Amino acid sequence: MSLLVVGLSHRSAPVSVLERAALAPDAQVKLLQDTLAAEPATEAAVLATCNRIELYADVDKFHAGLAELSTLLAQHSGVGLDELTPYLYVHYEDRAVHHLFSVACGLDSMVVGEGQILGQIKDSLAAGQELHTAGRLLNDLFQQALRVGKRAHSETGIDRAGQSLVTFGLEQLAAGEPVADWARNKNALVIGAGSMSSLAAATLARAGVAEIAVANRTAARAERLVEILTQPGSTGVRARTVEMGALAAELADADIVVSCTGATGLVLTADMVGAALAERTARTAAAAGADGPGRAEPQAFLDLAMPRDVDAAVHRLGGAVRLVDIESLAEASADAPMAADVDQVRTIVSDEVAAFGAAQRAAHITPTVVALRAMAADVVRSEVTRLEGRLPGLGEKERSEITRTVRRVVDKLLHAPTVRVKQLAGEPGGAGYADALRELFDLDPQTVAAVSRADLNDTDGVGRGRV
Repeated sequence: MSLLVVGLSHRSAPVSVLERAALAPDAQVKLLQDTLAAEPATEAAVLATCNRIELYADVDKFHAGLAELSTLLAQHSGVGLDELTPYLYVHYEDRAVHHLFSVACGLDSMVVGEGQILGQIKDSLAAGQELHTAGRLLNDLFQQALRVGKRAHSETGIDRAGQSLVTFGLEQLAAGEPVADWARNKNALVIGAGSMSSLAAATLARAGVAEIAVANRTAARAERLVEILTQPGSTGVRARTVEMGALAAELADADIVVSCTGATGLVLTADMVGAALAERTARTAAAAGADGPGRAEPQAFLDLAMPRDVDAAVHRLGGAVRLVDIESLAEASADAPMAADVDQVRTIVSDEVAAFGAAQRAAHITPTVVALRAMAADVVRSEVTRLEGRLPGLGEKERSEITRTVRRVVDKLLHAPTVRVKQLAGEPGGAGYADALRELFDLDPQTVAAVSRADLNDTDGVGRGRV
């Protein structure tokens, strides 16, 4: 195993850099394809979320792999390599496994303990499988990461240490007031119909908003989300779809706006929000009449997109508008999670990393052991055939007994060494035992490689149905 991960996240890079480096879905596909075409890499997977971009690869050379992966990230992100390099982090072999397992458990998230990262890891694996860039190593790694993440959430209280970005963002907007009290009877506008936007819509519906308007570039997805929100037995919230082209007109009616799209440019400009604010203020003044000018109900914006959907200049529109985005969430997420739960999850991660490494090292020697036993079986057959030629008068009963006896002798001679070598191979530094076996028994490298390919094909086929 020569696992290498190169990436950047909210922990290593400012939001301005993450924003520029964000990869659209098409760019992620091209990055995977180009990584696999590069000489040092035999497998590849991309984990891209609103606050991280990571490229995983199985490489045969560390330095060549690092140079190639860094260059590819820079090319596909559109950020120059010289500018990007100071923000990149690199993990190799067991440290790379430890990093992904920590990510899966929510330990590396902006809000510690959030569970949405598991869905994003699953999507990353599915993309690698669909494009055939994830082989045995990355299939095993990402599937185990999903199991480790689920174990952390089921065996510890890490869920109490933090919330999803949606919940955390709404809590920031509510400014200390319970979200359900703050959101009740307000009108909400949700822009986007992906997993994050859908979660936001469901959260707002449970909080008791009066109405949710959903806008999405693909109208069918917006309609599907509205259907889910209004289906019998759900929250009973009123929901409707709106055209993306009608956002400017819809803004004035929205008390809460949540946006999370894959757009490469701004969805809501400061001018659009300013115009909506002016209209809301005029409506309030008209309603107040002779009692005074009145004051518009504060309008809340939650921007969960990367790159951002809402113009940062909205911050300058004053107290009637409040914007919480990825950058402000990063600043506010220095809360103190429950230390005992975090420590327990870290222990789980360390144990699982050790177990994964041992399993991978043991699996590395299996083709050599299989090839050794196949060679021994060939020797047995050859010697039995030679004996039959020298003793043509042997009866069938005697011939069968001699064959069984020779096989038992060979099996007993090989049993203890092969069991022991698998145990040793599973320990740190045990990778050399496969080479020692091949050298001692003069095994044909092509035979061992053929066993490895057969095992890979079988594992790959099983892995694709085991997410």
